[in-house]
Amino acid sequence: MEDDARLADVVRRAFSEAGYAADVAHDAPAALEVFEVETYDLVVLDLMLPGIAGGGMEVCRVMRRHSSDVPILMLTALDSPRRKVEGLDAGADDYLVKPFHLSELLARVRALMRRAPRADSPVLEAAGVTLDPATRAAYRAGRSIPLTAKEYAVLEYLMRNAGKVISSSQLIDHAWDTNYQGMSNVVQTYIRYLRAKLAEPGLPEVIETRRGYGYVIAADA
Repeated sequence: MEDDARLADVVRRAFSEAGYAADVAHDAPAALEVFEVETYDLVVLDLMLPGIAGGGMEVCRVMRRHSSDVPILMLTALDSPRRKVEGLDAGADDYLVKPFHLSELLARVRALMRRAPRADSPVLEAAGVTLDPATRAAYRAGRSIPLTAKEYAVLEYLMRNAGKVISSSQLIDHAWDTNYQGMSNVVQTYIRYLRAKLAEPGLPEVIETRRGYGYVIAADA
């Protein structure tokens, strides 16, 4: 949620290249609307977000009342201890001052997501596959599996929801974004890529297709 359109686009593209799906809201009402409708793993919030009294600080308070779990990283050009304290007291988990390096922003995002409640078990295991979110390393039968950023995003979401059937639209929302307008068969394409990389002679497919419903990775017993 960022009011500077150019900066917002740069950050969105950086997230996309790192394998994250990112939605952008340029004012407070839009930010609160998408937050209430969609489920997010993390929020990057501009302190100066327009459209509501109190700006990003008030948006942070409202978001925190709705969810105590989602990490919130606050961005601001105001580098003063008082503003940092106010932001943290409003519910932010971290604070980054503009201008910043994208590498630092992405590192802080990774750190916040590792500390998120869902990351109690940092290493994911399902259907004989091991996935380490901290290093983005994947293994099957002792073999390291190289993944692109998008392949990792799809596999991670399926593994975090092991045992559940995940639809193509859910994968697009998570691994791409809500405004994706690309190929309609993009999910099938990436599932095919993953199956080829995860294949092991004599072992079953990791990703099962439930025709008409979606895809599932079996949960370990």
